[in-house]
Amino acid sequence: MPSRRRALALFAAPIVAGLAASAVVAGPADTRHATGTFVDAAGATVGWLILTEDRRGDVHVNVKVKGVTAGLHGIHIHAVGSCAPTFAAAGGHYNPLGRQHGLENTAGPHAGDLPNLIVNEDRVGRLDARTDRVTLSPGPLTLFDGDGSAFIIHANTDDQVTDSGAAGPGGSGARIACAVVEAA
Repeated sequence: MPSRRRALALFAAPIVAGLAASAVVAGPADTRHATGTFVDAAGATVGWLILTEDRRGDVHVNVKVKGVTAGLHGIHIHAVGSCAPTFAAAGGHYNPLGRQHGLENTAGPHAGDLPNLIVNEDRVGRLDARTDRVTLSPGPLTLFDGDGSAFIIHANTDDQVTDSGAAGPGGSGARIACAVVEAA
């Protein structure tokens, strides 16, 4: 029996070592992160965002804001990583595939379209979402292209359908907060 156990141990050891090594390699090297700080039009910090790209390529979006008016607010990824001199510097919605605006638009959505941000009566808002329409890693959908990307919070609810109009895509209105996406 002892020689049988020894033979089994000799056979199993490389397998166990290989599994352990692959578990270590599959961790942080396969995960990418980004962050951002939301500022309002006066330059005051009103929140943060954390982005995490998992091994499947999905990007998890976590946003927290404080001091924003209660209600639903459109929130989108915009095409340029700038919030100054005005939030218009962030450009339009991130849309490398040329689609129409809105998560419920049959000809959409833009890569930068997200569910509405919910802000409670205490003026604290959170968004926990996932998207497979952008990446943090290199490629055609990366948020780290030549001019970067930014997140914009809008004054009104996004209707998730309207492609254009006087109040902008989705009718979400004025830009009230901005955060430049930065590699973490």
